[in-house]
Amino acid sequence: MANPLLLQRRAGVVLHPTSLPGPHGSGDFGPNAFLFVDWLHSAGQTLWQTLPLGPVGSGYSPYMGSSAFAGNPCLLAFEPMVEQGWIDADSLRAEFDALHVNYPDVVPWRMQKLREAFAGFIRHSQPAQQQALYDWAQSQQAWLDDYTLFMALDKQYAPAIWPEWPTELARREHMAMVKARLEHASEIDFWCFVQWQFDMQWQAIKTYAHQKQVLLVGDLPIFVAHHSADCWARPDLYVLDEAGLPTVVAGVPPDFFSASGQRWGNPLYNWAAMKQDGYQWWIERVRRQLMLADIIRIDHFRGFVDYWEIPANEPTAACGRWQPGPGDDLFAALVQALGDLPIIAEDLGIITPEVTALRERTGFPGMKVLQFAFSGDESHVFLPENYESNTVVYTGTHDNDTVNGWWATCSAHERAFTKHHLKTDGTDLHWAMLRAGAMSVACISLCQLQDILGLDGTHRMNVPGTTEGCWIWRFVWDWIDPLVTQQMARITAESGRSDTSPTCVNAH
Repeated sequence: MANPLLLQRRAGVVLHPTSLPGPHGSGDFGPNAFLFVDWLHSAGQTLWQTLPLGPVGSGYSPYMGSSAFAGNPCLLAFEPMVEQGWIDADSLRAEFDALHVNYPDVVPWRMQKLREAFAGFIRHSQPAQQQALYDWAQSQQAWLDDYTLFMALDKQYAPAIWPEWPTELARREHMAMVKARLEHASEIDFWCFVQWQFDMQWQAIKTYAHQKQVLLVGDLPIFVAHHSADCWARPDLYVLDEAGLPTVVAGVPPDFFSASGQRWGNPLYNWAAMKQDGYQWWIERVRRQLMLADIIRIDHFRGFVDYWEIPANEPTAACGRWQPGPGDDLFAALVQALGDLPIIAEDLGIITPEVTALRERTGFPGMKVLQFAFSGDESHVFLPENYESNTVVYTGTHDNDTVNGWWATCSAHERAFTKHHLKTDGTDLHWAMLRAGAMSVACISLCQLQDILGLDGTHRMNVPGTTEGCWIWRFVWDWIDPLVTQQMARITAESGRSDTSPTCVNAH
Protein backbone atom coordinates (compact mmCIF):
# COMPACT_ATOMS: atom_id res chain seq x y z
CA MET A 1 0.00 0.00 0.00
CA ALA A 2 1.31 3.46 -0.87
CA ASN A 3 2.04 5.98 1.86
CA PRO A 4 -1.03 8.17 2.65
CA LEU A 5 0.79 11.27 1.36
CA LEU A 6 0.83 9.65 -2.08
CA LEU A 7 -2.84 8.69 -2.17
CA GLN A 8 -4.45 12.11 -2.68
CA ARG A 9 -4.63 13.49 -6.21
CA ARG A 10 -2.02 16.22 -6.36
CA ALA A 11 -0.28 18.47 -8.87
CA GLY A 12 3.03 20.23 -8.61
CA VAL A 13 6.04 21.82 -10.22
CA VAL A 14 9.66 20.70 -10.58
CA LEU A 15 12.04 23.58 -9.91
CA HIS A 16 15.43 23.52 -8.23
CA PRO A 17 16.04 26.44 -5.82
CA THR A 18 19.07 27.52 -7.88
CA SER A 19 16.62 28.43 -10.67
CA LEU A 20 14.80 30.99 -8.53
CA PRO A 21 15.31 34.72 -9.10
CA GLY A 22 17.54 36.59 -6.68
CA PRO A 23 20.37 39.12 -6.49
CA HIS A 24 23.26 36.87 -5.47
CA GLY A 25 24.09 34.92 -8.61
CA SER A 26 21.94 31.89 -7.92
CA GLY A 27 18.51 31.12 -6.60
CA ASP A 28 18.54 30.33 -2.90
CA PHE A 29 16.43 30.02 0.26
CA GLY A 30 15.74 33.75 0.37
CA PRO A 31 12.55 35.78 -0.20
CA ASN A 32 12.00 34.40 -3.71
CA ALA A 33 11.62 30.87 -2.35
CA PHE A 34 8.70 32.05 -0.25
CA LEU A 35 7.28 33.94 -3.23
CA PHE A 36 7.49 30.76 -5.26
CA VAL A 37 5.48 28.93 -2.61
CA ASP A 38 2.91 31.74 -2.84
CA TRP A 39 2.80 31.32 -6.60
CA LEU A 40 2.37 27.55 -6.34
CA HIS A 41 -0.57 28.10 -4.00
CA SER A 42 -2.16 30.66 -6.32
CA ALA A 43 -1.76 28.24 -9.25
CA GLY A 44 -3.46 25.44 -7.32
CA GLN A 45 -0.29 23.39 -6.91
CA THR A 46 0.28 21.32 -3.78
CA LEU A 47 3.76 19.93 -4.51
CA TRP A 48 7.16 21.54 -5.03
CA GLN A 49 9.76 19.06 -6.29
CA THR A 50 13.41 20.05 -6.16
CA LEU A 51 16.55 18.33 -7.36
CA PRO A 52 18.91 17.02 -4.65
CA LEU A 53 19.70 19.76 -2.10
CA GLY A 54 23.15 18.41 -1.25
CA PRO A 55 26.51 19.96 -2.09
CA VAL A 56 27.27 19.97 -5.81
CA GLY A 57 30.25 18.14 -7.20
CA SER A 58 31.74 17.48 -10.61
CA GLY A 59 30.20 19.69 -13.29
CA TYR A 60 28.18 21.37 -10.52
CA SER A 61 25.76 18.47 -10.68
CA PRO A 62 23.50 18.05 -7.63
CA TYR A 63 23.73 14.30 -8.29
CA MET A 64 27.48 14.17 -7.50
CA GLY A 65 27.85 15.71 -4.06
CA SER A 66 30.46 15.62 -1.30
CA SER A 67 27.89 14.37 1.23
CA ALA A 68 24.68 12.36 1.21
CA PHE A 69 23.58 14.20 4.36
CA ALA A 70 24.78 17.80 4.12
CA GLY A 71 23.09 20.68 2.32
CA ASN A 72 24.48 22.80 -0.49
CA PRO A 73 26.13 25.88 1.08
CA CYS A 74 25.36 27.94 -2.02
CA LEU A 75 21.63 27.60 -1.38
CA LEU A 76 21.89 29.66 1.79
CA ALA A 77 20.21 33.06 1.68
CA PHE A 78 22.03 36.10 3.00
CA GLU A 79 18.93 38.13 3.87
CA PRO A 80 18.34 36.31 7.21
CA MET A 81 22.01 36.84 8.10
CA VAL A 82 21.68 40.56 7.35
CA GLU A 83 18.67 40.69 9.67
CA GLN A 84 20.72 39.06 12.41
CA GLY A 85 23.49 41.62 11.96
CA TRP A 86 26.05 39.02 10.94
CA ILE A 87 26.82 40.58 7.56
CA ASP A 88 26.30 44.04 6.09
CA ALA A 89 23.85 44.34 3.19
CA ASP A 90 26.15 46.72 1.32
CA SER A 91 28.86 44.06 1.15
CA LEU A 92 26.49 41.83 -0.82
CA ARG A 93 26.12 44.14 -3.79
CA ALA A 94 27.36 42.44 -6.94
CA GLU A 95 26.51 42.08 -10.61
CA PHE A 96 25.47 38.60 -11.72
CA ASP A 97 23.62 37.05 -14.64
CA ALA A 98 19.90 36.93 -13.82
CA LEU A 99 19.15 34.08 -16.24
CA HIS A 100 22.03 31.68 -15.61
CA VAL A 101 24.17 30.52 -12.69
CA ASN A 102 27.79 31.28 -13.54
CA TYR A 103 29.19 28.77 -11.05
CA PRO A 104 32.91 29.65 -11.42
CA ASP A 105 32.11 33.20 -10.31
CA VAL A 106 29.16 32.61 -8.02
CA VAL A 107 30.49 29.78 -5.84
CA PRO A 108 33.72 31.51 -4.66
CA TRP A 109 31.82 34.76 -4.07
CA ARG A 110 29.10 33.07 -2.03
CA MET A 111 31.58 31.04 0.00
CA GLN A 112 33.54 34.19 0.85
CA LYS A 113 30.34 35.90 1.98
CA LEU A 114 29.44 32.90 4.13
CA ARG A 115 32.82 33.17 5.83
CA GLU A 116 32.14 36.86 6.47
CA ALA A 117 28.75 35.96 7.92
CA PHE A 118 30.35 33.35 10.17
CA ALA A 119 32.82 35.95 11.42
CA GLY A 120 29.85 38.20 12.14
CA PHE A 121 28.13 35.38 14.01
CA ILE A 122 31.23 34.90 16.16
CA ARG A 123 31.27 38.61 17.00
CA HIS A 124 27.58 39.38 17.38
CA SER A 125 25.56 36.24 18.11
CA GLN A 126 23.50 36.00 21.25
CA PRO A 127 23.97 33.18 23.80
CA ALA A 128 20.61 31.70 22.76
CA GLN A 129 21.80 31.51 19.13
CA GLN A 130 25.05 29.88 20.16
CA GLN A 131 23.09 27.35 22.22
CA ALA A 132 20.77 26.68 19.27
CA LEU A 133 23.76 25.96 17.06
CA TYR A 134 25.25 23.65 19.70
CA ASP A 135 21.99 21.77 20.22
CA TRP A 136 21.48 21.32 16.50
CA ALA A 137 25.05 20.06 16.03
CA GLN A 138 24.54 17.50 18.79
CA SER A 139 21.38 16.25 17.10
CA GLN A 140 23.21 15.77 13.77
CA GLN A 141 26.44 14.38 15.17
CA ALA A 142 26.13 11.03 13.38
CA TRP A 143 27.00 12.62 10.02
CA LEU A 144 28.12 16.14 10.89
CA ASP A 145 31.41 15.29 12.63
CA ASP A 146 32.76 13.39 9.63
CA TYR A 147 31.45 15.94 7.14
CA THR A 148 32.92 19.01 8.83
CA LEU A 149 36.34 17.38 9.26
CA PHE A 150 36.25 16.16 5.67
CA MET A 151 35.57 19.69 4.44
CA ALA A 152 38.37 21.12 6.59
CA LEU A 153 40.86 18.56 5.27
CA ASP A 154 39.60 19.05 1.73
CA LYS A 155 40.39 22.75 2.01
CA GLN A 156 43.91 22.00 3.22
CA TYR A 157 44.79 19.34 0.65
CA ALA A 158 42.79 20.38 -2.44
CA PRO A 159 42.87 19.50 -5.27
CA ALA A 160 43.95 16.08 -3.97
CA ILE A 161 41.18 13.53 -3.44
CA TRP A 162 41.00 11.83 -0.05
CA PRO A 163 43.07 8.68 -0.94
CA GLU A 164 45.89 11.11 -1.81
CA TRP A 165 45.86 12.76 1.63
CA PRO A 166 48.54 11.75 4.14
CA THR A 167 48.09 8.04 4.78
CA GLU A 168 47.15 8.44 8.43
CA LEU A 169 44.29 10.79 7.47
CA ALA A 170 43.18 8.82 4.43
CA ARG A 171 42.94 5.74 6.66
CA ARG A 172 41.44 7.71 9.57
CA GLU A 173 43.99 6.61 12.18
CA HIS A 174 42.74 7.61 15.61
CA MET A 175 45.52 9.93 16.77
CA ALA A 176 45.71 11.63 13.37
CA MET A 177 41.98 12.31 13.55
CA VAL A 178 42.23 13.75 17.06
CA LYS A 179 45.09 16.00 15.99
CA ALA A 180 43.27 17.11 12.84
CA ARG A 181 40.15 18.09 14.79
CA LEU A 182 42.25 20.30 17.05
CA GLU A 183 44.24 21.86 14.21
CA HIS A 184 41.14 22.60 12.15
CA ALA A 185 38.73 23.53 14.94
CA SER A 186 37.89 26.94 13.47
CA GLU A 187 37.26 25.55 9.98
CA ILE A 188 35.13 22.76 11.45
CA ASP A 189 33.09 25.38 13.33
CA PHE A 190 32.56 27.29 10.07
CA TRP A 191 31.14 24.26 8.27
CA CYS A 192 28.97 23.43 11.25
CA PHE A 193 27.57 26.99 11.15
CA VAL A 194 26.87 26.68 7.42
CA GLN A 195 24.96 23.43 7.82
CA TRP A 196 23.02 24.76 10.79
CA GLN A 197 21.92 27.74 8.73
CA PHE A 198 21.02 25.45 5.83
CA ASP A 199 18.68 23.46 8.05
CA MET A 200 17.17 26.52 9.75
CA GLN A 201 16.44 28.27 6.46
CA TRP A 202 15.05 25.22 4.67
CA GLN A 203 12.87 24.28 7.63
CA ALA A 204 11.44 27.83 7.56
CA ILE A 205 10.51 27.31 3.89
CA LYS A 206 9.05 23.89 4.68
CA THR A 207 6.91 25.32 7.49
CA TYR A 208 5.71 28.15 5.25
CA ALA A 209 4.94 25.73 2.43
CA HIS A 210 2.80 23.62 4.76
CA GLN A 211 0.87 26.73 5.75
CA LYS A 212 0.07 27.15 2.05
CA GLN A 213 -0.90 23.46 1.67
CA VAL A 214 2.26 22.75 -0.35
CA LEU A 215 4.32 19.62 0.30
CA LEU A 216 8.01 19.37 -0.57
CA VAL A 217 9.28 16.57 -2.78
CA GLY A 218 12.98 15.84 -2.37
CA ASP A 219 15.31 13.92 -4.63
CA LEU A 220 17.66 11.23 -3.35
CA PRO A 221 20.41 10.13 -5.76
CA ILE A 222 21.08 6.42 -5.46
CA PHE A 223 24.88 6.94 -5.45
CA VAL A 224 27.35 9.33 -3.82
CA ALA A 225 30.60 10.81 -5.08
CA HIS A 226 33.91 9.06 -4.41
CA HIS A 227 35.44 12.27 -3.07
CA SER A 228 32.83 12.58 -0.35
CA ALA A 229 32.62 12.52 3.40
CA ASP A 230 30.55 9.34 3.17
CA CYS A 231 33.10 7.35 1.19
CA TRP A 232 36.02 8.61 3.27
CA ALA A 233 34.23 7.87 6.56
CA ARG A 234 33.07 4.36 5.60
CA PRO A 235 35.25 3.00 2.77
CA ASP A 236 34.19 -0.50 3.77
CA LEU A 237 30.73 0.24 2.36
CA TYR A 238 32.08 0.75 -1.19
CA VAL A 239 33.92 -1.33 -3.77
CA LEU A 240 37.41 0.18 -3.47
CA ASP A 241 40.95 -1.13 -3.80
CA GLU A 242 43.63 -1.02 -1.10
CA ALA A 243 44.48 2.55 -2.06
CA GLY A 244 40.88 3.66 -1.58
CA LEU A 245 40.17 4.04 -5.30
CA PRO A 246 37.13 2.57 -7.07
CA THR A 247 37.73 -0.56 -9.11
CA VAL A 248 34.29 -0.26 -10.70
CA VAL A 249 31.97 2.73 -11.11
CA ALA A 250 28.30 3.44 -11.67
CA GLY A 251 26.39 4.36 -14.80
CA VAL A 252 23.81 3.06 -17.23
CA PRO A 253 24.22 1.29 -20.57
CA PRO A 254 23.32 2.92 -23.88
CA ASP A 255 19.69 4.10 -23.87
CA PHE A 256 17.34 6.83 -25.12
CA PHE A 257 19.44 9.55 -23.49
CA SER A 258 22.89 8.50 -24.74
CA ALA A 259 24.16 6.17 -27.48
CA SER A 260 27.27 5.29 -25.44
CA GLY A 261 25.45 5.11 -22.12
CA GLN A 262 26.20 7.31 -19.14
CA ARG A 263 29.38 6.80 -17.15
CA TRP A 264 28.50 8.57 -13.92
CA GLY A 265 31.73 7.57 -12.18
CA ASN A 266 30.30 7.12 -8.68
CA PRO A 267 31.76 4.31 -6.58
CA LEU A 268 29.50 1.29 -6.22
CA TYR A 269 28.19 0.04 -2.90
CA ASN A 270 29.44 -3.07 -1.16
CA TRP A 271 25.90 -4.31 -0.56
CA ALA A 272 27.09 -7.37 1.38
CA ALA A 273 28.85 -5.09 3.88
CA MET A 274 25.79 -2.83 4.13
CA LYS A 275 23.57 -5.80 4.88
CA GLN A 276 25.72 -6.86 7.85
CA ASP A 277 24.47 -4.00 10.05
CA GLY A 278 20.95 -4.01 8.66
CA TYR A 279 21.57 -1.21 6.14
CA GLN A 280 22.06 1.33 8.91
CA TRP A 281 23.71 3.88 6.62
CA TRP A 282 20.69 3.80 4.33
CA ILE A 283 18.28 4.08 7.25
CA GLU A 284 20.05 7.19 8.50
CA ARG A 285 20.24 8.63 5.01
CA VAL A 286 16.51 8.25 4.37
CA ARG A 287 15.71 9.48 7.87
CA ARG A 288 17.70 12.64 7.13
CA GLN A 289 15.91 13.17 3.81
CA LEU A 290 12.53 12.79 5.51
CA MET A 291 13.50 15.70 7.77
CA LEU A 292 14.04 17.85 4.68
CA ALA A 293 11.12 16.73 2.50
CA ASP A 294 7.63 15.29 2.85
CA ILE A 295 8.03 12.93 -0.13
CA ILE A 296 11.24 11.55 -1.62
CA ARG A 297 11.92 10.67 -5.23
CA ILE A 298 14.59 7.95 -5.28
CA ASP A 299 16.70 8.25 -8.39
CA HIS A 300 17.57 5.16 -10.47
CA PHE A 301 15.28 2.76 -8.61
CA ARG A 302 16.25 -0.10 -10.91
CA GLY A 303 19.73 -0.04 -9.36
CA PHE A 304 18.26 -1.66 -6.25
CA VAL A 305 17.37 -4.73 -8.32
CA ASP A 306 20.49 -4.75 -10.48
CA TYR A 307 22.95 -2.05 -11.45
CA TRP A 308 25.36 -1.42 -14.31
CA GLU A 309 28.95 -2.05 -13.18
CA ILE A 310 31.61 -0.35 -15.33
CA PRO A 311 35.34 -1.10 -14.90
CA ALA A 312 36.92 2.09 -13.57
CA ASN A 313 39.41 2.21 -16.44
CA GLU A 314 36.68 2.24 -19.12
CA PRO A 315 36.11 5.71 -20.61
CA THR A 316 32.42 5.13 -21.44
CA ALA A 317 29.52 3.11 -20.07
CA ALA A 318 29.31 0.85 -23.12
CA CYS A 319 31.45 -1.88 -21.54
CA GLY A 320 29.87 -3.04 -18.33
CA ARG A 321 27.74 -5.75 -16.76
CA TRP A 322 24.63 -6.05 -14.62
CA GLN A 323 25.15 -6.93 -10.96
CA PRO A 324 22.48 -7.80 -8.38
CA GLY A 325 21.32 -5.12 -5.94
CA PRO A 326 19.86 -5.55 -2.44
CA GLY A 327 16.22 -5.81 -3.57
CA ASP A 328 13.58 -6.43 -0.91
CA ASP A 329 16.11 -6.69 1.93
CA LEU A 330 16.91 -2.98 1.86
CA PHE A 331 13.33 -1.77 1.75
CA ALA A 332 12.22 -4.19 4.45
CA ALA A 333 14.91 -2.73 6.72
CA LEU A 334 13.86 0.83 5.85
CA VAL A 335 10.18 0.17 6.52
CA GLN A 336 10.92 -1.59 9.79
CA ALA A 337 12.97 1.41 10.98
CA LEU A 338 10.97 4.28 9.48
CA GLY A 339 7.44 3.01 8.73
CA ASP A 340 5.57 3.38 5.44
CA LEU A 341 7.81 5.38 3.15
CA PRO A 342 6.54 8.34 1.06
CA ILE A 343 8.78 7.41 -1.87
CA ILE A 344 8.45 7.92 -5.61
CA ALA A 345 10.44 5.34 -7.57
CA GLU A 346 12.27 6.70 -10.61
CA ASP A 347 11.82 3.63 -12.78
CA LEU A 348 12.74 5.02 -16.18
CA GLY A 349 15.17 3.48 -18.66
CA ILE A 350 15.69 -0.25 -19.17
CA ILE A 351 13.11 -1.72 -16.80
CA THR A 352 12.81 -5.46 -16.30
CA PRO A 353 9.86 -7.39 -14.86
CA GLU A 354 11.93 -7.84 -11.69
CA VAL A 355 12.20 -4.05 -11.24
CA THR A 356 8.45 -3.64 -11.72
CA ALA A 357 7.78 -6.45 -9.26
CA LEU A 358 9.97 -4.83 -6.57
CA ARG A 359 8.25 -1.49 -7.06
CA GLU A 360 4.84 -3.12 -6.77
CA ARG A 361 5.85 -4.99 -3.62
CA THR A 362 7.03 -1.77 -1.99
CA GLY A 363 3.87 0.07 -3.05
CA PHE A 364 5.91 2.99 -4.42
CA PRO A 365 4.40 4.82 -7.40
CA GLY A 366 6.48 4.67 -10.57
CA MET A 367 7.08 7.42 -13.11
CA LYS A 368 5.74 8.08 -16.58
CA VAL A 369 7.07 10.79 -18.94
CA LEU A 370 4.66 12.14 -21.53
CA GLN A 371 7.43 13.06 -23.97
CA PHE A 372 8.17 9.35 -24.34
CA ALA A 373 4.54 8.38 -24.96
CA PHE A 374 4.22 9.10 -28.67
CA SER A 375 7.05 7.05 -30.17
CA GLY A 376 4.90 3.93 -30.54
CA ASP A 377 1.17 3.29 -30.81
CA GLU A 378 -1.94 3.35 -28.62
CA SER A 379 -0.56 0.56 -26.44
CA HIS A 380 2.44 2.59 -25.23
CA VAL A 381 2.66 2.38 -21.43
CA PHE A 382 3.42 6.11 -21.12
CA LEU A 383 0.13 7.17 -22.74
CA PRO A 384 -2.21 8.50 -20.02
CA GLU A 385 -5.08 6.07 -20.72
CA ASN A 386 -2.71 3.17 -19.94
CA TYR A 387 -1.72 4.36 -16.43
CA GLU A 388 -2.64 2.88 -13.10
CA SER A 389 -3.46 5.36 -10.35
CA ASN A 390 -0.30 4.59 -8.37
CA THR A 391 1.72 6.62 -10.86
CA VAL A 392 3.52 9.96 -11.05
CA VAL A 393 3.25 11.54 -14.49
CA TYR A 394 5.69 14.19 -15.74
CA THR A 395 5.50 16.22 -18.92
CA GLY A 396 9.28 15.91 -18.74
CA THR A 397 11.94 15.59 -16.03
CA HIS A 398 15.08 17.65 -15.48
CA ASP A 399 16.85 15.27 -17.89
CA ASN A 400 14.39 15.98 -20.70
CA ASP A 401 14.15 18.85 -23.10
CA THR A 402 11.29 21.25 -22.52
CA VAL A 403 8.02 20.20 -24.17
CA ASN A 404 8.45 22.84 -26.86
CA GLY A 405 12.10 21.89 -27.31
CA TRP A 406 11.08 18.26 -27.75
CA TRP A 407 8.40 19.29 -30.25
CA ALA A 408 10.96 21.11 -32.37
CA THR A 409 13.12 18.00 -32.74
CA CYS A 410 10.75 15.02 -32.47
CA SER A 411 10.16 12.60 -35.33
CA ALA A 412 7.42 12.94 -37.94
CA HIS A 413 5.65 9.94 -36.40
CA GLU A 414 5.75 11.47 -32.91
CA ARG A 415 4.48 14.77 -34.25
CA ALA A 416 1.56 13.21 -36.13
CA PHE A 417 0.64 10.86 -33.27
CA THR A 418 0.78 13.70 -30.72
CA LYS A 419 -1.47 15.92 -32.83
CA HIS A 420 -3.98 13.13 -33.28
CA HIS A 421 -3.92 11.87 -29.71
CA LEU A 422 -3.98 15.24 -27.92
CA LYS A 423 -6.21 16.88 -30.52
CA THR A 424 -3.85 19.81 -31.00
CA ASP A 425 -2.27 21.51 -33.98
CA GLY A 426 0.87 22.07 -31.90
CA THR A 427 0.44 25.79 -31.23
CA ASP A 428 -0.61 25.13 -27.63
CA LEU A 429 1.32 21.89 -27.20
CA HIS A 430 2.61 22.58 -23.69
CA TRP A 431 -0.94 23.19 -22.44
CA ALA A 432 -2.19 20.07 -24.20
CA MET A 433 0.55 18.01 -22.54
CA LEU A 434 -0.03 19.56 -19.13
CA ARG A 435 -3.76 18.90 -19.38
CA ALA A 436 -3.20 15.30 -20.53
CA GLY A 437 -1.05 14.55 -17.50
CA ALA A 438 -3.37 16.34 -15.08
CA MET A 439 -6.52 14.64 -16.39
CA SER A 440 -4.99 11.16 -16.18
CA VAL A 441 -5.69 8.70 -13.36
CA ALA A 442 -2.13 9.18 -12.04
CA CYS A 443 -2.29 10.24 -8.41
CA ILE A 444 0.45 12.84 -8.92
CA SER A 445 0.98 15.09 -11.94
CA LEU A 446 4.21 17.08 -12.14
CA CYS A 447 5.83 19.35 -14.70
CA GLN A 448 8.83 21.60 -15.05
CA LEU A 449 8.20 25.32 -14.67
CA GLN A 450 9.70 25.70 -18.14
CA ASP A 451 6.75 23.76 -19.58
CA ILE A 452 4.16 25.89 -17.81
CA LEU A 453 5.84 28.93 -19.35
CA GLY A 454 6.01 27.30 -22.80
CA LEU A 455 9.77 27.83 -23.10
CA ASP A 456 11.93 26.37 -25.85
CA GLY A 457 14.86 23.99 -25.62
CA THR A 458 17.40 26.67 -24.71
CA HIS A 459 15.83 26.62 -21.25
CA ARG A 460 16.35 22.94 -20.42
CA MET A 461 18.04 22.12 -17.12
CA ASN A 462 20.27 19.18 -18.03
CA VAL A 463 21.48 17.18 -21.03
CA PRO A 464 22.48 13.70 -19.78
CA GLY A 465 25.99 12.63 -20.71
CA THR A 466 27.26 16.22 -21.04
CA THR A 467 28.87 18.58 -18.54
CA GLU A 468 28.72 21.97 -20.25
CA GLY A 469 25.80 24.33 -19.76
CA CYS A 470 23.88 22.10 -17.35
CA TRP A 471 22.19 23.02 -14.05
CA ILE A 472 22.48 26.77 -14.76
CA TRP A 473 18.93 27.74 -15.81
CA ARG A 474 17.07 30.53 -13.97
CA PHE A 475 13.81 32.41 -14.52
CA VAL A 476 12.57 35.91 -13.71
CA TRP A 477 9.14 36.79 -12.38
CA ASP A 478 8.28 38.89 -15.43
CA TRP A 479 7.96 35.65 -17.40
CA ILE A 480 4.98 34.49 -15.33
CA ASP A 481 1.88 36.11 -16.74
CA PRO A 482 -1.20 36.13 -14.45
CA LEU A 483 -3.12 34.37 -17.22
CA VAL A 484 -0.63 31.48 -17.02
CA THR A 485 -1.24 31.19 -13.28
CA GLN A 486 -5.00 31.21 -13.83
CA GLN A 487 -4.72 28.55 -16.52
CA MET A 488 -2.70 26.26 -14.23
CA ALA A 489 -5.19 26.76 -11.40
CA ARG A 490 -8.07 25.98 -13.76
CA ILE A 491 -6.49 22.75 -15.05
CA THR A 492 -5.65 21.69 -11.49
CA ALA A 493 -9.20 22.27 -10.28
CA GLU A 494 -10.82 20.60 -13.29
CA SER A 495 -8.58 17.54 -12.86
CA GLY A 496 -9.45 17.18 -9.18
CA ARG A 497 -5.97 17.99 -7.92
CA SER A 498 -6.62 20.90 -5.59
CA ASP A 499 -5.87 20.68 -1.85
CA THR A 500 -9.40 19.38 -1.25
CA SER A 501 -9.23 16.71 -3.94
CA PRO A 502 -10.37 13.15 -3.22
CA THR A 503 -8.18 10.18 -2.44
CA CYS A 504 -7.02 8.07 -5.38
CA VAL A 505 -8.66 4.69 -5.86
CA ASN A 506 -6.85 1.44 -6.44
CA ALA A 507 -3.55 3.14 -5.48
CA HIS A 508 -1.72 -0.03 -4.61
